[in-house]
Amino acid sequence: MRLEYFQLIDRIVEIDLPGRKISSEATVPAESTIFEGHFPGYPLMPGVLLIETMAQTAGWLVVAANRFERMPFLAAVKEAKLRNFVKPNQVLNVSATLEHEGSGYAVTKARIRLNGDVVCDATITFRVLEFPNDEMKSMMHAWAKRIEFPSEVPAHG
Repeated sequence: MRLEYFQLIDRIVEIDLPGRKISSEATVPAESTIFEGHFPGYPLMPGVLLIETMAQTAGWLVVAANRFERMPFLAAVKEAKLRNFVKPNQVLNVSATLEHEGSGYAVTKARIRLNGDVVCDATITFRVLEFPNDEMKSMMHAWAKRIEFPSEVPAHG
């Protein structure tokens, strides 16, 4: 996890396009300025960042489903439930499924597990659009490589 860059996924574990599923992994950093205020003496990963971690994982599934030709922009988070605390150094297992895609939108369901237990889950909707420019598309390709986006998933570029 690179909190200061808002890059919350460490690696893609698996993408199953026929099954419309993805899983990723993220390790909460041992130290971050975020923990200085959230909370002093009892550092916890902010819930909003857990939701963003789910959104990023689900977003990579949308990118894969669109063969790197379109990208997702967060449009809505519904039914988000934060069930437990997440502390520094914990390894998060994130999964998402693509429930619906069409008319420029994608609806996903995502969850984070910690040691097998669900920590949080939500329904996340994205607006799916063309990449705004070549620079953004190139940056996304570089980010995909860093998080081990599977080479067997077509990523034209």
